Amino acid sequence: MSQVLEQSIKINAPATLVEQCLTDLTLMHRWLNPVLRCEPVGEVWSTELGSRSRFMIQIPVIKPTLNTVVIERQPGLIVWGFKGFFQGSDRWECQPLPQGTLLINRFEFKIPNPVVSWGFNTFAASWTKADMEAQLKRFKRVAEELVRSPKYAK
Repeated sequence: MSQVLEQSIKINAPATLVEQCLTDLTLMHRWLNPVLRCEPVGEVWSTELGSRSRFMIQIPVIKPTLNTVVIERQPGLIVWGFKGFFQGSDRWECQPLPQGTLLINRFEFKIPNPVVSWGFNTFAASWTKADMEAQLKRFKRVAEELVRSPKYAK
């Protein structure tokens, strides 16, 4: 059975700038959990349809890795699909508002291995939900800083 964790946050920045925080890997590393690293599979980072990347938890020696592929892409929408110890998708949607953007993150997954599923639900589910909330707050801070930055503002 699939599980869904969905969070949203209002950001005082235009949707194009909010989306840039998803498409620029340097910006992404400013709001991702510090123990999580993302890198392209291949030479170039991209969020175009079919692009591949890997997210690694920086735990010494084992470094659990989730391989992803962009399975849906439209302006303001990126959906990463993944198969591994988790199977599902991580959807990021930027909805323009009269004053800013509503960013919605929907993490939908199932864990096929019952032992791993039990472990996640027992020990990591509440931490994951809290981490998603903290991540969105970091994301908001980064995007709103960009509004004031001549380097990124258009």
